[in-house]
This record gives sequence, structure tokens and C-alpha cells, in this order.
Amino acid sequence: MLSENFTVREGNIAEVVALSIQIPEFVAPHPAEEYQKRLKGVPSLILVAENAEKIIGFKVGYAVDEQLFYSWMGAVLPEFRQFGVAKALAVQQEAWARAHGFTCIQFKTRNRLKAMLQFALGNGFDIIGVEPRDTLAEYRILLQKSL
Repeated sequence: MLSENFTVREGNIAEVVALSIQIPEFVAPHPAEEYQKRLKGVPSLILVAENAEKIIGFKVGYAVDEQLFYSWMGAVLPEFRQFGVAKALAVQQEAWARAHGFTCIQFKTRNRLKAMLQFALGNGFDIIGVEPRDTLAEYRILLQKSL
């Protein structure tokens, strides 16, 4: 039986990489080295959501500059979606970014990931750009929210 009881805490790269390979939308999940490269030397935050049994979601972001925080990667295991996990991760990430002086948060998603687009728009993000790709489904949608 699925549980709506979970907690959010700071996590680490190994936990995120292990969960990433379980996310069906991630065709080629990033290895630990990519996380290390992006997070090295900049303010960053790794959050994980876990229930009593396992890690069920994550969110990773880092500073682009003094004002802009980039929410780079995030996901929730399919069987735990619709329980508020993504929302809880986003709320905690935004609170951390605000407390660290950031004034806006950005992220990209793919056009084919409609649930992520709906989540973003429903949580106050605006579409600020589109990056064309070979197929319409793979277009990147750039979103931003003021903190």
C-alpha cells in the first residue's frame, strides 16, 4: 500500500544517482561525475524525499549567479506521484533559495513532459523561453519564478 507519509531532507549525489536510474522518463540518467561538475564550487542544494522504506523523490539545484538559482534535476518515483512529493521538494528548495538571497528560480523541461509543465505553471512559474530541438516533443521549455 502506498503511503502519503514522507519526509524531505538534504541528500547526496549517490542517493540521487541511485534513484535516477529508476525514473522511466530519464533515458540516460546523469552519472555522479556530472553532478559533481555542476555543483563544484557553487552554492547548491540536494534534497531527497523518503518514506519509511526508501527514497522516493529528489530535487537538485545550484546557483547560476547571486540572483538566480537553477533547479537542475528532480523526479519522483511513478508510484509516489500525486501525493505532494514534488510540491514538498519544490517548497523546501524555494525556501532555501530565498533564505540564501536568490530572487528567482529557473528550470528547463521537455515539451513531452506535460505533467511537469502543468506542475510548473500551477506553482507560479512563467514560460520565458523555448529551445528548439530535432522534434517538437524534445523542445526545451525554460521556466522562471520570482522568489
